Amino acid sequence: MSKVGQKERVTQNRIVNLFQDQLDYTYLGNWETRPGNSNIEEKYLRAYLQRCGHEDDLIDRALYKLHQTAGDQSKSLYDVNKAVYSLLRYGVQVKPEAGENTQTIYLIDWEHPLENDFAIAEEVTVSGEHTKRPDVVLYVNGIALGVLELKRSIVSVSEGIRQNLDNQKKTFIQSFFATVQLVMAGNDTEGLRYGVIETSEKYYLTWKEEQDDGAIENPLDRHLVQLCSKERLLEIVHNFMLFDAGIKKVCRHSQYFGVRATQQRVRQRDGGIIWHAQGSGKSLVMVWLSKWIREHITDARVLIITDRSELDEQIEKTFLGVNETIYRTQSGQDLVDKLNNPAPWLICSLVHKFGAQAEVGAKVEEYIDEVKRSLPPGFKPKGDIYVYVDECHRTQSGLLHAAMKEILPGATFIGFTGTPLLKDDKQTSIEVFGPYIHTYKFDEAVKDEVILDLRYEARDVDQDITSQEKIDQWFEAKTKGLNDVAMAQLKQRWGTMQRVLSSKSRLEQIVADILLDMETKDRLKSGYGNALLVSGSIYQACRYYELFVESGLKKCAIVTSYKPSIYDIKGETTGEGETEKLHQYEIYRKMLAEYFNQPEEEAIARVEEFDKAVKQKFVNEPGQMKLLIVVDKLLTGFDAPPATYLYIDKLMRDHGLFQAICRVNRLDTPDKEYGYIVDYRDLFKSLEKSIHDYTSEALDGYDKQDVEGLLSDRLDKGRERLEDAREAIKALCEPVEPPNDTPAYLRYFCAYDTSDEDTLKENERKRIALYKSTVSLLRAYANLANEMPEAGYSMEEIEKIKTEMEHYEKVRGEVKLASGDYIDLKMYEPAMRHLIDTYIRAEESEKISAFDDMSLIKLVVERGEQAVDALPEDIRRSEEAVAETIENNVRRVIIDEHPINPKYYERMSELLDTLIQQRKQEALEYKQYLAKIVELTRQVNNPSTGSSYSAQLDTPAKRALYDNLDGNEYLAIALDDAIRNTKKDGWRGNVMKEREVIQAISKLLKDKEMIMRVLDLARNQREY
Repeated sequence: MSKVGQKERVTQNRIVNLFQDQLDYTYLGNWETRPGNSNIEEKYLRAYLQRCGHEDDLIDRALYKLHQTAGDQSKSLYDVNKAVYSLLRYGVQVKPEAGENTQTIYLIDWEHPLENDFAIAEEVTVSGEHTKRPDVVLYVNGIALGVLELKRSIVSVSEGIRQNLDNQKKTFIQSFFATVQLVMAGNDTEGLRYGVIETSEKYYLTWKEEQDDGAIENPLDRHLVQLCSKERLLEIVHNFMLFDAGIKKVCRHSQYFGVRATQQRVRQRDGGIIWHAQGSGKSLVMVWLSKWIREHITDARVLIITDRSELDEQIEKTFLGVNETIYRTQSGQDLVDKLNNPAPWLICSLVHKFGAQAEVGAKVEEYIDEVKRSLPPGFKPKGDIYVYVDECHRTQSGLLHAAMKEILPGATFIGFTGTPLLKDDKQTSIEVFGPYIHTYKFDEAVKDEVILDLRYEARDVDQDITSQEKIDQWFEAKTKGLNDVAMAQLKQRWGTMQRVLSSKSRLEQIVADILLDMETKDRLKSGYGNALLVSGSIYQACRYYELFVESGLKKCAIVTSYKPSIYDIKGETTGEGETEKLHQYEIYRKMLAEYFNQPEEEAIARVEEFDKAVKQKFVNEPGQMKLLIVVDKLLTGFDAPPATYLYIDKLMRDHGLFQAICRVNRLDTPDKEYGYIVDYRDLFKSLEKSIHDYTSEALDGYDKQDVEGLLSDRLDKGRERLEDAREAIKALCEPVEPPNDTPAYLRYFCAYDTSDEDTLKENERKRIALYKSTVSLLRAYANLANEMPEAGYSMEEIEKIKTEMEHYEKVRGEVKLASGDYIDLKMYEPAMRHLIDTYIRAEESEKISAFDDMSLIKLVVERGEQAVDALPEDIRRSEEAVAETIENNVRRVIIDEHPINPKYYERMSELLDTLIQQRKQEALEYKQYLAKIVELTRQVNNPSTGSSYSAQLDTPAKRALYDNLDGNEYLAIALDDAIRNTKKDGWRGNVMKEREVIQAISKLLKDKEMIMRVLDLARNQREY
């Protein structure tokens, strides 16, 4: 018998043994049928606290406070989990008696991890609005700290992650997660993914750690041993979690090992450099390190130095977000005053506040003397100071750094950088700060899916494109991948762009090029993504803005360091027309006035407010701020996940270029697969050379190995990606039986037998793979659609690929419709409608997409047999396909609604099975079958029409009780009344409140099993 894809139970048995044998956890048992399972198992917690020597009275008070905090139903899961975390980390404050001193009861011994009681339970049935059963729960001293969902090797870890996310919803067992710190999912092929409460699927992490010679081959076992060993688990919970402005976060492996390595250096009072790729969470490394320093080093103070005001702001925002009070200095004198006093412990400052800007070429000694003379008499920095120097490759390595060392002679300096050190600066930086403490390079972060890979292309601007014929040729070349409908819509808007193109101005050519991207590139058109344009000067940025607005792109703005002032334009009026200064002054005035909808004279004073507002809109509402035009601002420290395209029209190199291109490498919605760099300056001279080397020219200041893999050629990688997507979807669909028509696809992806409800559910993973693969194929094609010949495809190959794409998109739509998945699976397909409308023929797609907003069930209820006319042609032409499509949809509703009224939906399931058998045995004509399935669909959709209930049974809950109590109307009404009068807000999953409901039910029922069945039924009623 093959061991490949073995059942989850086999995996779970092995993992349960691993926790016992290798990690030394106690096995508490299989708790599937154990009543009253909780996230705070009082019996075990009380035993631990007694062993610690606490008196029973204090234990009672501590347990009461813990239960009260964890069971607070008035707060969000985030707030409750945060409050519980505080009790776990800092202890519970209790008073033995009024007037006596407060004592701290520690629920976990953080200093001596092995003194705690580590245990696991499996199949832990937890009551909530709907009962759920996590596979494995990790308990420390009886408190649930970890939840683990396991899948067999052929089922994606994603399913376990989504299960965890469902369980955290209020409709399931949200309250159980009040104490949970690590939320995990895994299988034998992909290993373990971990997160915390409310971590979305894309942010689940994979642990990576070098192994000794006795390597554990199985990735799931290896990750669990590394992450859940007793010391490691408590260390991560204690030192590497934080609550950041509404989002709970846990460390990545790179952050953990970076902080650990730095702790070792700090203990030895040695500095060094941490190089972690842009976008990999460097700011959080600073937070975790600062917390550790404060808690482990007497009189510790941390000073964070940056050389850009936006970085200074970002660091302040990060620390305030995690409830750490950080003081941001206002001036050089302010910084000196704060250093001269013992508080505050945490300060951030611009490096230039250490003194006036040093003149180029000034001697270090002279500069330090000047800084010293500005210090007050008796100046002596207070405390044990640790200085973080952000972006340590820049200013800080020079004179200003020398000044900092002179002012803070006993301080330990730690450099942080998101970019490699330049060849020429590497030795200097290492001499100044010390060696690399920890590195996490760009290619490592891309491989770990922490940031996105970057795709590069140089675009030539043809300034000889002014004739009508050339404009038409240019337009056709840029849009040849679009379908006829999309092309017609684009041509309607083409007039304005034509006028722009017909100018000889280089800027106008670039504007036309970007506008066409806005209309044809998926991320830009859909409103999910947006772009940055880097301009060579403030004046040029203003010209660009003017041209975009004239061309109809109103959702754009300029963000530069320019603050328009009347003093800038004094003496600029010559009578010979507008000077550059006058022109940029006027454009800024108009832009501000239009944005704030007020006179130019008033709006001109609101530049800072404008900058803040448009940046916020760019990040939070990308469809409303599609383009920001910048010069130097926002090219460092600006974190904008929607930013997908970076257009460069400025000579840039080395650090400036490296940091700029990393603005588009942040993770966002699933349709953002890469960041795109469009270079109008040919910074790598790739238009001149046949070999594309993106480690030289504009990046030749770096050692080659430090920037390897940073940029990839868009066309080369685009073709590779399209071929991979084609291969993947063909492999997925290969088992579909001949003749590979619609019924064959429906049988393979839904069920051979529509009366087999288990198969429909089991095949869900295959359907999800189909939906994802189709989206990947379509996106890969869209990325190359207008440049297929340039990517090396012949016309014959292009037509073949188009045919394949249309085929698989149609299969996707039909399977989605036939399975009843269409509403559930929108999350897998953001912006899919735009892709289909742009690159696929529209007729059938439109028919299928109509079901995005109304389910087939609703359509059948409303239109009866006429609903069949709304189905796609390939389904409609096969009576069997029509029947199976409706049956699968009805089955889906029966499965979903079964917990609300088990008896009723079991009866409906039997009726459906009978109808399916009659159809298969040809005992019914097709028209008779349609009439019966329509009638059954109406009964399933609205139970009140399915049975002859009396007028007293006027709510779904009463009818559910009646059906499941053998038709005892009196008892159903009495129980409904008792439950309604007893239940309190948030009663589901709350032990005390549920107990009250059980007591109310017990007054009417004596049989324990029946009491619990009625309780389960009550939990599933929406009206309770």
